[in-house]
Amino acid sequence: MDPSQRELVPHRRFNPLTREWVLVSPHRAQRPWLGKIEERSTAEQAAYDPTCYLCPANERARGVRNPKYPSTFVFDNDFPALLPDSPVIEANEGGLIVAKSERGVCRVVCFSPRHDLAIGQMSAEAIREVVDCWASQTSELAAIPWINHIQIFENRGPLMGASNPHPHGQIWATETLPTQPAKELASFTQYKTENRSCLLCDYLDLELKRPERVVCENNSFAVVVPYWAVWPFETLVLSKRHVQDLRGLSGCERTDLADILRRVVCRYDNLFETAFPYSMGFHQQPSDKKPHDEWHLHAHYYPPLLRSATVQKFMVGFELLGTPQRDLTAESAAERLRETSEKHHSGRD
Repeated sequence: MDPSQRELVPHRRFNPLTREWVLVSPHRAQRPWLGKIEERSTAEQAAYDPTCYLCPANERARGVRNPKYPSTFVFDNDFPALLPDSPVIEANEGGLIVAKSERGVCRVVCFSPRHDLAIGQMSAEAIREVVDCWASQTSELAAIPWINHIQIFENRGPLMGASNPHPHGQIWATETLPTQPAKELASFTQYKTENRSCLLCDYLDLELKRPERVVCENNSFAVVVPYWAVWPFETLVLSKRHVQDLRGLSGCERTDLADILRRVVCRYDNLFETAFPYSMGFHQQPSDKKPHDEWHLHAHYYPPLLRSATVQKFMVGFELLGTPQRDLTAESAAERLRETSEKHHSGRD
């Protein structure tokens, strides 16, 4: 597609990971905005908050007291969405009313003892400890015989449902493969069968040859606004080496992953000079004890901000009933993120 046309002409783009489409309507980016505007948060956080249930040595909701942890800290979620000892139940009424029990393990990972930091403000060394923690948790949870998927994720900001500003993420290990990873597994498998290569290896090769959607990269990882992005400033973090999960990363690759995560979050925060909200998650190979050479380690960032720190994108109307739609092209979003500084606007990095 001619670059001049893609910024003017409505068109659809195909997502090969989920085999779904997104409608791109770049001409709508100029429309006036009279919709909902969020208040911009200006509150400064203290390094330690005596009322925070995630800070070191503080008491959590159910009376358990945190240790005085110096770096990362992992604990079983006090209010888990899944339980490891759920009883087996099943319902099926004509294939229309269907339910099955689901077991799982839910954990919380505190990234830092500092209450006032985020990934974009932490040192690469401190983030490397988080990466090592994620890899260790992946190994530990994958060893549980009935665990078949491990979802590492971070919801940042109240806009994304985060109930606490302390830098933290979660891990949900589930008995079955969730919907989105299941779609990706089917796509990876079909692509390898048809092409005898990896879907994301081939995609990354294309992006690096013509880097108009590449935001930043280092020796081991690249961050791109995917061609099929739905959210305005959505990004995809891709391993340059074909590796299936965090456990397979070398020491240098783990250090590079820490570096690239800091850089992309710093760019997000600097884009509108705010604590940029997002949901981020790693998609690793299923942990079903089977080989999955077709799988390629990657992480998704889904941020909702559209025009500024106070204007967000909503999924409504046609997007809920028909096809997801975006106004800002992936190329324009990547250009804006590329032009954004990697020195955090708060001055704390």
